[in-house]
Amino acid sequence: MKTKFNGDFFNKMTKDFIVNEGNVPSPTIFTYIQSLSETLSNMRPKTQSESQRLAMAKQHIKEIKRNARKLQEKVQLLEEKLSVLEESKEEKA
Repeated sequence: MKTKFNGDFFNKMTKDFIVNEGNVPSPTIFTYIQSLSETLSNMRPKTQSESQRLAMAKQHIKEIKRNARKLQEKVQLLEEKLSVLEESKEEKA
C-alpha cells in the first residue's frame, strides 16, 4: 500500500520549523520535577543510609509535584476570576 504525501503539508511544516526555530518554550515546574524524578530513579545507592536518603528525596519530589499541581489549579481559578472581574468592569464602563 503506497501512501501519498501532500507537498503543502511538508512546505507548511518546513515553514513552521524555520519560523519557530529559535523559540523554544521555557520549561515549566513540571519539567524540572520530571527531570529530578528521572535523575533520582537512575541513582543506585551503595549504602543503607544513601538508600534512605534517596527514598526520602523521592517522597519529597512527590509532595512537590502534588503541591505544584494544587498551586497551578489555584492560579487557573484566580485567572478565571480576574477575567470575569475585568469583563464586568468593561460592561459597567
